[in-house]
Parts: sequence; C-alpha cells; structure tokens
Amino acid sequence: MSNNNDRNAADSTLGNLSGWPHSQYRKRKLDVAFTGSGSEYFRIWIVNLLLSLVTLGLYLPFAKARRLSYFYSNTLIDGQALGFHGDPWKMLRGFLLLAVLTLAYGFAARFSPLSAMAAFALLCGLWPALWRAGLQFRLANTSWRGLRLGFTGSSAGAYAALLPLYVPALLMVAGQFLFAPERPDPRAPMPLLLGLSMAASFLLMLLMLPWGVARIKRYQHGGYVYADQQTELTVPTRRFYGLGLKALLLTLLPLALLGALAAIAVAVYKPLLFWMMLALPLAYLLYFALITPYVSARLQNLVWNGTASELLQLQSDLPARPLAWLTLKNWLLTALTLGLYRPFAAVHTARMRLQAMSLMVEGDLDGWVARQSVAQDDAAGDAAGDFFGIDMGL
Repeated sequence: MSNNNDRNAADSTLGNLSGWPHSQYRKRKLDVAFTGSGSEYFRIWIVNLLLSLVTLGLYLPFAKARRLSYFYSNTLIDGQALGFHGDPWKMLRGFLLLAVLTLAYGFAARFSPLSAMAAFALLCGLWPALWRAGLQFRLANTSWRGLRLGFTGSSAGAYAALLPLYVPALLMVAGQFLFAPERPDPRAPMPLLLGLSMAASFLLMLLMLPWGVARIKRYQHGGYVYADQQTELTVPTRRFYGLGLKALLLTLLPLALLGALAAIAVAVYKPLLFWMMLALPLAYLLYFALITPYVSARLQNLVWNGTASELLQLQSDLPARPLAWLTLKNWLLTALTLGLYRPFAAVHTARMRLQAMSLMVEGDLDGWVARQSVAQDDAAGDAAGDFFGIDMGL
C-alpha cells in the first residue's frame, strides 16, 4: 500500500505522464492542432486579393506575410503556437528580385534563341542560391515556444540537390537550340532530330525525377535546426522510386479512361470529338483532384516519418483517401462559388495535413529553449536570406 501511495505521489508530480522510466525527460508525443477557421481566413484572403489587384501585384509579399502569420498562429504543437516574423518589406525586395529575373528571361527568349539559352543558364545558376536563401529566410523567421528555427544547408548542397533535374532540362534547351528551325512553320511537322532530342530529354527526366526529389528532400530535411537539434532525412532513394512508380501507374488511369471512351465512340458510331470533349475534363479532374492528393499524402508521410534528430522525431499519418475526397470537394465547391470557397478549402486542407502530424521529443525541452534563447538574442540571423527576404515556401 505504501509503495502504491509513493508511486501515485510521484505520478502526481509528473502530471499525467506514465511509462518507464519515470522521468519527465523521457520520450513523449506532442500532438499538432490547427485552430483556424474558414470565415476568419476569408476576411484576410479577400482583403489580400483586393489590395493585390489594386497595387498590380506589389502587395503580394504583404499578403503572403499576413497569410503565413494567420496559419502559423493557429498551428499549435503541444498547445504552443508557431510564430512567423518575416518583414514584408524585405519580402517585397526578394519578390522584386525574382520578378526582374523572370522578366529578363522572358525578354531574352523573345530576342533570340542564343540569348534565351544564356538567360536560362544564368537563371539555372542563380536558382539554387535563391532557393537556399528562401529556406534560410523562412526558417529563421519561424518560431516555436519563443525560439527561432534555422536552416544550415550549404550552397554546394543546394546545387548538388538540384543537379538531377537540371541535366534533362539543359539537354532539352540545348536540343531546341541546335535542332529547332530558325523560322518555325506551325503547319510543318517537327524536325526528326528535334523530336528525338525532346523525347530523350523527357524520358531522362522521368527516370531521374525520383532521384531528384530524394536529393531535394534530403537537403531540405537535413538542414532544419531547432535549439541544438539538427534533423536528418534517412529515407533511402529506392523508396522515392517506389512512390514514383505508383504515381506513374495511377497517372495511366486518366489515359485508360480516354482510351475506353474512344473505343466506345468507335463501337456506337458516335462522333469521336463528342466523347473526347466528355473524357478530357473527367481525366483532368481524376488526375488533379484524386491522384495528385494520393501522391502528396504518401510523400508527406514518407519524408516526415524519415526525418529525425538525436532527440526529435517527426511523424505523419496522413490518410490518402480522405485527402483525395476533401480535395475533390474543395475543387467542386470552389468552381461552384466562382473561387470564393478557396480560403475555406485552404483551411480545411491545412487542418487535415497538420493534424496528421506529431512530434516525438526526448529530453528537457524547456532547458533547450532557455539555453538557445540566450545565444539567439545575440545572433543577427543569416545575412543573405534576411537581406533579400526571398520566400519560396517549404
């Protein structure tokens, strides 16, 4: 009886914690909750939309900052909200930089094929550095329990991560430069060499895409830092190829639908155009409203369940079928309301995605925060990411 009383007294000092050993620093699960509502976000969204239209797009960085602040403040981990601290004026600077680069590429593409290729190569050369700066900016301006997160990925790592996607893209551009006629005739068939180079580049891109996604995710999830914990993605590349193969097989479903309807058209002697006009929207809806969410859910679970540090472990159990049905409902209601349902759809999707996640912690979380808060007060953050204010999302 005495031992039971002692155990009860010990448990009362640890709240509702249970398990072995009886230590407040043992591994425990922290749930993620999302408390946003569609009606609240609708008011933010409609103001952002109107101001962006009135300012011809210049308000977009400010709109993004307001949107992120709302979603972050309504995302609770163990009851503690995330915080977004990005300065919208710095985000405007990054937005203008990206806009100038995009316009320069568009102008060069109209001027001559050689200038287009030079502009494309320049953009490819800058893009990994900009991407890294965006990751640094987003993480450095994200906080939890009053402590900023961080990103430690290197510039060389960013270039290496994007390389598998760059190779087929550069081959495709080079093929157009070498084999495309100087004055293309829309009524003439595509030159044989140009067609072969395009097909080879596309096939190479399909083969290298899972490897490229694996390298990108490994770079991103290997650079996240909270307190003295740095995460690492340990998922092997073959699992990305497995997911890519499933995605490819599912992508064939819309094509099968088109083929079946074409066969029906031939069988019943109806005009083929009628059936194609019926099948194309159905195939489009099937792909983007059902197949894409399935792949997205599987990818979220794959990368977050494989992300951990020494004392932190991310978990995700996002169900694919409910996400697909939610996406289909969001698409239909957004179409029926001429876009006005979009903020409600964003909130519902965020709730499903975030509440499927949890965080396993082993250690003195309060101690980490106390130690790192002192060091962080003296830090100015990453100079490059903060100066340009580039935010491309995560």
